[in-house]
Amino acid sequence: MSTHIEVPPHALLERILTLEIVRVTERAAVSSARLRGHGNEKAADQAAVDAMRRELNKLPIQGTIVIGEGERDEAPMLYIGEQVGLKAGPEVDIAVDPLEGTTLCAKNMPGSIATMAMADGGTLLHAPDVYMQKLAIGPGYDKGVVDLDASPADNVRRLAKAKGVKPEGITVLVLDRPRHADIISSVRSTGAAVRLITDGDVAGVIHCADPDNTGVDMYLGTGGAPEGVLAAVALRCIGGQMQCRLILDSAEKIERAAKMGVNDPKMIYGIEDMARGDCLFAATGVTTGSLLSGVKFRKDGVIETETVVMRSVTGTVRYIKAEHRELAKFHLD
Repeated sequence: MSTHIEVPPHALLERILTLEIVRVTERAAVSSARLRGHGNEKAADQAAVDAMRRELNKLPIQGTIVIGEGERDEAPMLYIGEQVGLKAGPEVDIAVDPLEGTTLCAKNMPGSIATMAMADGGTLLHAPDVYMQKLAIGPGYDKGVVDLDASPADNVRRLAKAKGVKPEGITVLVLDRPRHADIISSVRSTGAAVRLITDGDVAGVIHCADPDNTGVDMYLGTGGAPEGVLAAVALRCIGGQMQCRLILDSAEKIERAAKMGVNDPKMIYGIEDMARGDCLFAATGVTTGSLLSGVKFRKDGVIETETVVMRSVTGTVRYIKAEHRELAKFHLD
């Protein structure tokens, strides 16, 4: 007797899209990986953008880029507001960072990734390309255990108490930037450790979600708002808390944000303020880092990739190691 599994059409489409967005980040990662170590950030980023746009336009979606490479006048492709997909299927919001860590890729340093998120239409924060204050911790804590308006030292002590350890048992991940000198000093004043990264704060925030394996308890600092929304989608899928505030420190930025629907410039955003509804997140390694292995170009012509893909509705996290033998799909010529 034969049996078959019936999947409702909407669920089938969602499952298909889970795999399809993996293909999108794989293509972007492979295209940019060919330029690792060449010192040309712009070319590496453009290669990832071109590949990601080409693949997005093959998907059975009505997609709108809400987090992209910038506003339309500044970005020839994947700009905020751009329509992508086959103009058929579900309406979805899309956030992309085709090459997070362009400097890491250009210098062939660890941790560069190609990443994107997809969500139901109208559910992702339409954030302008400005800086954003960010505070993130992993899952398992009461809501409000940390607070964006508290000092870094206070947040370390609060988290240590909730975790049942002394502040010395807490590690905080911070982007290595001059603007973060006070944050670093405040964290270290408690006895907590600071781990510095040169780039890549999407991956940095994700590290908080798995402190047992990463050793990271908290992420603190200011970085790009687009990366903040992408990170919020990832935490929505795997658990954790995040608080963010857009840095709108000029009349021009306030006006630009207002056009995107941001009416309260001082609002603190939680995860669900930035990413509601059903969300998908995918990231493929470009250079090998603590989150993912980078693209490998083997002597036999096979290309290897590693991707993490997550879905909020199910909480499923999949790591996909792929060997690609049909290479025409990458358009590498």
